[in-house]
Amino acid sequence: MSKNRTELTGSLEDNWETPDCIKELIVKEFGEYYDPCPLAKKDSKGKYIIEKDGLKTDWGKINYINPPYNRFDKPKFIQKAYEESLKGKICVMLIPASVESKQFHELIVPNAEVRLIKGRIKFKGYNTKGEYVTNKCGQSGSMLVIFGTNKRGITAVDLKLCYYMECDI
Repeated sequence: MSKNRTELTGSLEDNWETPDCIKELIVKEFGEYYDPCPLAKKDSKGKYIIEKDGLKTDWGKINYINPPYNRFDKPKFIQKAYEESLKGKICVMLIPASVESKQFHELIVPNAEVRLIKGRIKFKGYNTKGEYVTNKCGQSGSMLVIFGTNKRGITAVDLKLCYYMECDI
């Protein structure tokens, strides 16, 4: 769903969409998924409307989570993904590669498979000029964190090479 941005990087929004190619890769490997935090929509006054609160709902059997990257919501979604995995659910998260955080070392590393993504993903969203763009990179690298499988460990992946798909990352 969302990515933090600043005016320096071209947007003040925290509402950036995952590129289609990443979503296609998730479906290819894990199957159709439930999205507990879909992209927020704007109302007629330009204010974002969040259709559901993924932190308060039950998730599906297979989930893809690209949470808001702000410092308040992201840790809550990581915790929720872990809790849902304890119920036998698979939770695939696209989050910043914040490998220095306490949550990374104490929750993610011992309980998930981590795939560090080579390069920076280009997300889709509105820049500070109100223009829809598809070429704004995140402020840091990204990683896929996969809770709910028996795999553990950290690997680096180049999505272009691994999946032979056209994906501009």
